[in-house]
Amino acid sequence: MLTLSPDLQTPLVSQIVDGLRGLIVGQVLKPGSKLPSIRAFAAAHGVSVFTVVEAYDRLVAQGWLVSRANAGFFVKRRGDEGVAPGAGAPARPVPRFDARWYLKQIFENRNLPMKPGCGWLPHDWLFGDAVKRSMRQLSSDGPELDGYGLPHGHMALRMVVAESLAEHHLAVDAEQVLLTQGSSQALDLVARRLVKPGDVVLVDDPGYPNLHFMLRFAGAQVVGVPRTPTGYDLPALEALLAAHRPTVFFTQPRLQSPTCSMASVAHLHRLLQLAEQHGFALVENDIYADMDSTVRPSLASLDQLSRVVYIGSFSKTISPNLRTGYVAARRDLLDELVQLKMISGLTSSEITERITFGVVTDGRWRKHLKSLRERLAEAHCAVGRRLLNLGFELFHEPEAGMYLWARHPDLPDSAELSKEATGAGIMLGPGQLFLVEPRPTGWLRFNVSFSQDERLWRFLEQRILLGQQVAE
Repeated sequence: MLTLSPDLQTPLVSQIVDGLRGLIVGQVLKPGSKLPSIRAFAAAHGVSVFTVVEAYDRLVAQGWLVSRANAGFFVKRRGDEGVAPGAGAPARPVPRFDARWYLKQIFENRNLPMKPGCGWLPHDWLFGDAVKRSMRQLSSDGPELDGYGLPHGHMALRMVVAESLAEHHLAVDAEQVLLTQGSSQALDLVARRLVKPGDVVLVDDPGYPNLHFMLRFAGAQVVGVPRTPTGYDLPALEALLAAHRPTVFFTQPRLQSPTCSMASVAHLHRLLQLAEQHGFALVENDIYADMDSTVRPSLASLDQLSRVVYIGSFSKTISPNLRTGYVAARRDLLDELVQLKMISGLTSSEITERITFGVVTDGRWRKHLKSLRERLAEAHCAVGRRLLNLGFELFHEPEAGMYLWARHPDLPDSAELSKEATGAGIMLGPGQLFLVEPRPTGWLRFNVSFSQDERLWRFLEQRILLGQQVAE
């Protein structure tokens, strides 16, 4: 029923309580269903009967279980003993899948033992030593704690960004680069400048859920453009353009989340032609560029920022807690984005930007990126092989980036599977989260760097076997 680990810092009692509560919320354990006896549970999970007694007692006290004399422990029904879960409060409803709710759970449950559905890299895959060296250097230099940073952001880091983009054939100077608090602020600023209430806005489908929420909050009509392993479903895109008059297309051509697909150069050229023909802007979210071992054209390099706004980030490869992103755009548009940034939150953190500058100018930065790419490629091969062996279908096998997008014929609802997984200490990435119009789907996003734990594969194998038995 549950996977317990005595090696975790979380006590076994808490693991049992949290796990059973998750199974009840996810309706794996239905109201009225009987739990294993204390001795049976203890024997099955290799723990003492005293541990199980305490865990069951806590769940009774919290209103999740009810104890019946000479019968055992049962999941409380609505109205059992006249009291519902939560110390006299109305019965807690089982939440239906909601993308915004689940996205919140991802960050609140980031301490779950297994996180194959998360969107960041493990601690030991990041460039932590360089961050510490940069912080020590900043401390010894005496950081300026009074006043604010520059509206555009730290000049030295902007110059590094401009030089890096020039290496990828995008000619910009530091005045065309705006530093932001991660790529999320960059997307928000661009959306607020380019999108008005009622506008039709195109996005990748599946795509980035935060962006979908952001655009809908701005009053946009969000329309999804289907992804393919080589980029875009061009006939579908042209049909959408004929039916709508979009103002902007927010897209992620390279190592796209969640599919990790790569848009071909032919698709990039065609997309630019369509943007010129139909008069819409393109916002290129290229936050996984540093994970790509191949130097390839981007929309921005092909267009030289005429119609394209380019967004990048250091958070994926340095640390998700080091919120440093950037926007590159034509000068007149960038000036307006700077004003929006100042209106909404003044300057970004110069201390954070100086730390980031120290990291990306560290002599081992390029070596770190090379090592990270190789490690991700190995993980892609290993995780892809495990998924295929279990009967999963892979959308694309890029052997780069962080993700694999996969589905299994015997796991038709990834949202229900994700609820069950939470009870087993596993954070999955259900496909509904990434769809423009959420609906039941079997697709799951696997972060290959977090998908090496054998407990994950045992859980999936058990759920597949159960699904096959139900189908029979």
